[in-house]
Amino acid sequence: MTPFLLHHWLQSSAARFPDRVAVSSQGHSLTYAQLELLSNRLANSLRRQAVVTGDRVGIDLEKSIAAIVAMFGILKAGACYVPLDPRAPVKRLGYVVGNCRMRGLVTTPERLARLIPALESVPAAQILFAATDSRADMTWQGMESDTDTVPPDPGLLEQDLAYILYTSGSTGQPKGVMLSHRAALTFVNWALDYFQLQPQDVLANHAPLHFDLSIFDIFAATAAGACVALVPASASVFPRSLADWIENNGISVWYSVPSILTQLALNGALNRHAFARLRLVLFAGEVFPTRHLRNLLQQWTRPRFFNLYGPTESNVCTVFEVRELPAEDTPIPIGSACSNTEVFSLNDRGAEAAVGEDGELYVRGPSLMDGYWGLAEQTARNLLPDPRHPERAGRVYRTGDIVRRDAAGAYHFVGRRDLQVKSRGYRIELGDIEATLHKHAGVAEVAIVAVPHAEFGSTLHGIIAPRPGMDLQRAELAAWCATYLPPYMVPAEFEIRESLPKTSNGKVDRAVLQREALVISKKRSD
Repeated sequence: MTPFLLHHWLQSSAARFPDRVAVSSQGHSLTYAQLELLSNRLANSLRRQAVVTGDRVGIDLEKSIAAIVAMFGILKAGACYVPLDPRAPVKRLGYVVGNCRMRGLVTTPERLARLIPALESVPAAQILFAATDSRADMTWQGMESDTDTVPPDPGLLEQDLAYILYTSGSTGQPKGVMLSHRAALTFVNWALDYFQLQPQDVLANHAPLHFDLSIFDIFAATAAGACVALVPASASVFPRSLADWIENNGISVWYSVPSILTQLALNGALNRHAFARLRLVLFAGEVFPTRHLRNLLQQWTRPRFFNLYGPTESNVCTVFEVRELPAEDTPIPIGSACSNTEVFSLNDRGAEAAVGEDGELYVRGPSLMDGYWGLAEQTARNLLPDPRHPERAGRVYRTGDIVRRDAAGAYHFVGRRDLQVKSRGYRIELGDIEATLHKHAGVAEVAIVAVPHAEFGSTLHGIIAPRPGMDLQRAELAAWCATYLPPYMVPAEFEIRESLPKTSNGKVDRAVLQREALVISKKRSD
């Protein structure tokens, strides 16, 4: 059977390689046969608890073997999995649970107790499942060990939703990006073929499961019958420890944001290991500063390096292989379109941008999202008929990224047309942070700017004007943000001013603030 659903690849690999390790984490592992069996049992348990095709089921677990079982079990039940950010504040998690009207939640008793205060607005019909994550021995409420060996048949089609990933939203609340089985498989099948993934490969999963980079790690590994090794949080704290982990686990395929690779190059003492199995180094999510990439290329001379580009809404849509040591002042292209995908750019006049001309990037193909959960207007602004051929069936995704195409056909990232930035690989809407700060009774004006940073892409700087008579403290503002936002969205610095600069029409002059941010960045680099 040709896989047309994500979990079909697991069933295929379990039949071909039942005894191969499918997933490993901190000394524990599951074979493909075990992963198939456990996910079948969870799927049947979910169906018995009234989860039906199309329902949303959340995963509130640390990155673990149990979380991988949950992903496949939810899919096999015909539901759509929604991974929650384990580091996000409870209020934000409660919003996500209520926003997509989750039917179930796979979590631990401890995490459930933490979450309950934020679930007051969730419909009473919502079912919560308590999972015990203890090594590879996992049990779920209602699971029966003897009869649940065959997966249910929920009647899924490739256009049904597979997962929803919540990203930063400009309104102050996260928005859910809906991806179908067809969209995810378009990417996974391309990656399987393009990178020639093999059962002997060991893919590292560094990205959190609510981050779109994890789709490659988990599902491309499963499609290949390879092993996915979950990077523990303890190994990620220190670059030397992470380098040791890569060597000790025999990683052959690495995929992460550039800031992690930059830290490895600078502080990982990579010359201590041979990294003999490492054959592919993939990076995405932010611009890789060329001087740091050069440093890494000079230390890791054996593997091939690839820059992958694509918003959550489109999966990966372009790729570029770094075949030679780039000049230090030459940015790395985002490349050309993946197979079964078209990318094009339109200039300010709505015409296709010529070689060397700036234009906004659009994506066409089956890997696109279905839309934003519950946000019809925003979906319509970003998923629209092809401006070049309005009569053509299907929609294109307007990325908001400004690019420039070179004579060889490769695209280069230039910037954004809105207030979206990347920091440590995370996509952040500055308006999301600003809306959160505006809720503070003492804040009159606020602007968040991204200060360029050589290692992290950018850091966040908050400029605040208090209401008359209010004495705002930086620590107070940081604590306020931490109550509503995940850690990566809390500004690294706060600056208190009497007022913010204005344009002639009375709006906050972001151009002035951004110029000031560039001055701060230059002082750092000096």
